[in-house]
Amino acid sequence: MLTLAQPAAAGIEEAVKAMQAGDMATAEKELQVLVKERDPRAQFFAGLYIYGNPDSKFYDVNKATPMLLDAAERGYVPAMLPIAGAYAEGKGLPKSLSEAYKWVAIAERWHGPVSPQAYEQLAREMKPDEIEKAKAAAAAYTFKTK
Repeated sequence: MLTLAQPAAAGIEEAVKAMQAGDMATAEKELQVLVKERDPRAQFFAGLYIYGNPDSKFYDVNKATPMLLDAAERGYVPAMLPIAGAYAEGKGLPKSLSEAYKWVAIAERWHGPVSPQAYEQLAREMKPDEIEKAKAAAAAYTFKTK
């Protein structure tokens, strides 16, 4: 089983090294196979740092957001806060403060690094009943398995 994990780990490691060196083309190339296999780590790195980074020559929210959303929907906690931000700003997804709040709450439930300011910022623009619906949606959410 360990030998099966090594190529994926090698691809991620090489991609991270390339991103740290500012070589997004190599990082993208290293992640492509893993992204096609829906590896949530690869989706996160490609979605956030390659396609989701406005400074990257590969910047494309229409590529970034679906990768991050798929990873979040399948339970990859690091992708949850960027998806909340995408919903809050309407970047690559329809703007929805309720969906943003839901993803912040899900991330917190799974021990993501959620700050109280994340809730406060969203709650300022939401009605109390919208907040309650978002909390209920977060509590009822089940991760996708496929």
